[in-house]
Amino acid sequence: MSTTGLIELGGVNKSFKNADGAPRKILENVNFSLATGEIVALLGKSGSGKSTMLRIIAGLIPADAGTATYRGKQIHGPASGIAMVFQSFALFPWLTVQQNVELGLEAQGIARQQREEKADAMLEMIGLSGFGGALPRELSGGMRQRVGIARALVTGPDVLLMDEAFSALDVLTGETLRNDILELWDQDKIPTKGILIVSHNIEEAVMMADRIIILSSDPGRIRSEIKIALPRPRDADSREVRALIDEVYGLMTLRPVREAAYGRMPDTGPIYRLPDTDVTRIEGVLDLLAEPPFNGRADLPHLAEETELSDDELFPTYEALSLLGLAHVETGDITITALGARYAHADHTERKQIFGQQLLSHVPLAKRIREQLEQEPTGAAPEKPFLDLLQGSLEEEEAKRALEIAVEWGRYGEVYEYDYHTGRLKMPEE
Repeated sequence: MSTTGLIELGGVNKSFKNADGAPRKILENVNFSLATGEIVALLGKSGSGKSTMLRIIAGLIPADAGTATYRGKQIHGPASGIAMVFQSFALFPWLTVQQNVELGLEAQGIARQQREEKADAMLEMIGLSGFGGALPRELSGGMRQRVGIARALVTGPDVLLMDEAFSALDVLTGETLRNDILELWDQDKIPTKGILIVSHNIEEAVMMADRIIILSSDPGRIRSEIKIALPRPRDADSREVRALIDEVYGLMTLRPVREAAYGRMPDTGPIYRLPDTDVTRIEGVLDLLAEPPFNGRADLPHLAEETELSDDELFPTYEALSLLGLAHVETGDITITALGARYAHADHTERKQIFGQQLLSHVPLAKRIREQLEQEPTGAAPEKPFLDLLQGSLEEEEAKRALEIAVEWGRYGEVYEYDYHTGRLKMPEE
């Protein structure tokens, strides 16, 4: 592999404004390079700034500080040598497959006949020969994503950016498409010199990448790096690949969940997102963990296989279990606590009691809501003040989601009730 740098980020910072106008830092002092002949995967939990970093490289948004260069030149807006594939396919529904693929070529001023020839050749290469006249709605999800990839590759980009490109597909379709892209890459059938992938899927990253970068959250910083020397194609069941997957899981859970950080109020520090998971999933994972063959302790990749949930769904659930004192997560393993074992074997009423107690003890946002309701003469209060409070440190949609999670958890634990018609929180009925 050449060490020639395609992409270089030096000391990159990026912030967005909260509802009150205060800056919220997304990326902090990020130093990164993508070399010629390299596939790099970016992993990180919510709030790590993976997609923001990709958009800075794509020239879609500028960095606030630091430098972002492509082949030694500062990135100012989209560069002709960098193409991006999105999770949502991002196709124009009123254009045919052929027309969608030709868009980038048309923007480059390429003549019509040459555009058609290039698009036809790319569609054949990507497995869509004969579908040029179809509209996106007539295609399956996997085929629509192939159109998005063909549109990105047809311009002959040096750098291909893939933002969760396979996550909207079912497992088998995503794996097939991933393998097809790797085959084109490894056989030099595409002109691309470097690929940068944002993913939530640890196995996907290990199967594809030459190097994995793990970002921390709130703000995003590069925390760990793993180089992978295994040749491709890789066997997902091989000892070497399983060991790497275990290693990445361990690094992703290197530090115990910052219990004090979740739901912290402004007078004691910044508010972080609550783990984006629901009570059903929390209890489902805990029940599975408590029973054979795990009997209270599990290797995270093994548990993921048993649940058939994605890493994106499981990591918030692990965090919630740790936050509530029901399990302990560290170095790629999860262990049920004594309270968690009691919870797993309790009836529904006792579970709700334990959940409510732990919620008030470990989630200051829930405690704040309960205390406010206790002070109200009517035992009720509108949700807006709590939403405004959250928007002091979170973006509007994140704040809404944090309150939704707090409401769901609080209702289950009978800490407070919520009237969906009026948007008011209230003390639970005795």
